[in-house]
Amino acid sequence: MCLAIPARIIELLPADMAKVRIGESSTYLSASTMLLPEPPTPGDYVIVHAGFILHKLSPEEAEDSLAALREIAEAVCGAQANF
Repeated sequence: MCLAIPARIIELLPADMAKVRIGESSTYLSASTMLLPEPPTPGDYVIVHAGFILHKLSPEEAEDSLAALREIAEAVCGAQANF
């Protein structure tokens, strides 16, 4: 099973790639922007799945999704999630 993760674009990279950050963590990923219908900009919130940015989110949608993921991680792991 795979999970799509909300992230924020930190920097646009060459070759239709972007550096994204997961929540407030120190986790950064490179993800392809090829599937977006319009060019992204730094600061956009997006959904990342399997190395591809699928679509943009509002900041509220991103935070709601991250909060739900934190709750799930804390319930499963028994410790505070760090993202």
